[in-house]
Amino acid sequence: MTRKEIPPETAYRRFRNVIRIGPVQVATSYDGRGRDKHTAACTAPGCGFAADYDTRAGAELAARTHRCKA
Repeated sequence: MTRKEIPPETAYRRFRNVIRIGPVQVATSYDGRGRDKHTAACTAPGCGFAADYDTRAGAELAARTHRCKA
């Protein structure tokens, strides 16, 4: 992929307030409109779980209840 093919909102996110719950990392960033978005992403090889949430509590709940298939 070239840089032109990647949307700028996903290519240049600045994550803050990063925590780790098991294999899942939870972080906060701004979306393209300046609102807070909270992301939960599994770091286990081959898992592929990642999701954005409107609330930090939702992202942390997803991290705590995530079960890796890998």
